Amino acid sequence: MSVTPDSTSDLTRRTVLRRAAAAGLLASPAAGLLAACAGSSGKKEESGGGEKSNDNPFGVKDGSSVKVVNFNGGLGTEWCEFDKTVFNKKHPNVTVNLSATQKIKTEEQPKMSTTPSDLIMNSGADLMDMSTLINQNAMMPLDDVYDAPAWDTPGSKVRDTLAPSAAKDATFNGKVYAVNVALTLWGVWHDAALFEKEGWQPPTNFDEFFALAPKIKAKGMAPFVHDAIHGYYPRWALMASIWKHAGKQAVIDIDNLKENAWKADGILESLQPWEKMVKDKLLLPGKLDHTQSQQAWLDHKAAFIQLGTWLANEMAKTIPPGFQLKVTDYWKISSSDKNPDDVFAGTGESFVIPSKAPNAAAAKEFLRAVLSKEGSKNFAAKTQSLASTLGSGEGLTAVSVTSANDVMKNAKATISFKFDAFYAQLDKESQNLSEELMAGRLSAQQFMDKMQAAADKVAKDPSIKKQTRTE
Repeated sequence: MSVTPDSTSDLTRRTVLRRAAAAGLLASPAAGLLAACAGSSGKKEESGGGEKSNDNPFGVKDGSSVKVVNFNGGLGTEWCEFDKTVFNKKHPNVTVNLSATQKIKTEEQPKMSTTPSDLIMNSGADLMDMSTLINQNAMMPLDDVYDAPAWDTPGSKVRDTLAPSAAKDATFNGKVYAVNVALTLWGVWHDAALFEKEGWQPPTNFDEFFALAPKIKAKGMAPFVHDAIHGYYPRWALMASIWKHAGKQAVIDIDNLKENAWKADGILESLQPWEKMVKDKLLLPGKLDHTQSQQAWLDHKAAFIQLGTWLANEMAKTIPPGFQLKVTDYWKISSSDKNPDDVFAGTGESFVIPSKAPNAAAAKEFLRAVLSKEGSKNFAAKTQSLASTLGSGEGLTAVSVTSANDVMKNAKATISFKFDAFYAQLDKESQNLSEELMAGRLSAQQFMDKMQAAADKVAKDPSIKKQTRTE
């Protein structure tokens, strides 16, 4: 609930969640575009004019066409080309016009009030602000997609074949407005081959990391490297630490703009290890972006990096021979952590359908194909990352995938935060402040104080529609 730079050769990060959670909403549309985006009331006739059946639940019409826009980022585009083939096996007389871009908001949002694309993956740095578009009735609820028959699992609904959090991660105001196709785990990565060679044990908590750091530095490596350009990268780690130490309720209160939520017990202690990492000069110097920091890590300029499971595919072309990408859970803070075994994971890479989509029926049917067993297994194989469809990673042997599976198996619950998706202003400010903290220009206390001030500003603004998180 798959929060990016913009080079197709370098690829890009996924947004979660969402993140959702992944992937977060990273940009607020210009005022002029917001007015132009207002859609219908959402009561558009969604039948495609064809005969409805279990194999064609939305009535897709033969001879029609559907325009699908994919995001050309860290997961690549090959997987979606395959889904077109899956779709056309069942609907050979429907034309799928498939394209890909990194400029989702720039290219797609201006068309919302006229003739938008039918299906859009809303991801990357230039993604559309979902909360605003939903409030403008510019996005179509997709509950019926989740309740439709599964593509290739007889007797099951689509929702029954997906990760438990899939619908929840895409829910706004009680309705589901997106279909998330990727299951992303965030954590701390190291080269398992290097660690075995050096006899190093990957840390499970910050104390172990700080004890290991001098040994890493003695080998001429920085202990840690991070993306210093895009603030949503360090924000993942900060929020994971807050959840683990201060607890789930602390994050729910933050999401709900509760008074003084950022000053709750445990939050300062959650942030102080990251502050110490900066003060102790354990970060690789330089203002590196996501792919530059990831390449520095692959080049053994640093021992650890934190991000999500799209990493293996994003850097596939430059991974050195013998390098074993292994992910572990975010490190625990102390023995007093409230939720130490919860992991940061969720579904992301969101497909959305505009309210004025010319062929919403075919767009929904294409989503069924994407979420099929056949489509999801291909997704996992092509991207080396799990799909939101259950069982997508079965049979894969890459360490990046098997280590992610191991983390998930040991999880008691999943970590998520929603204020970034709820409030575009707070999303932007939290990114900026996260960058400042990791650059050493803010202390942990100052970060908390400024986040509380930013949250208070949103809470007191009557023009901003408030969202509520219950779990």
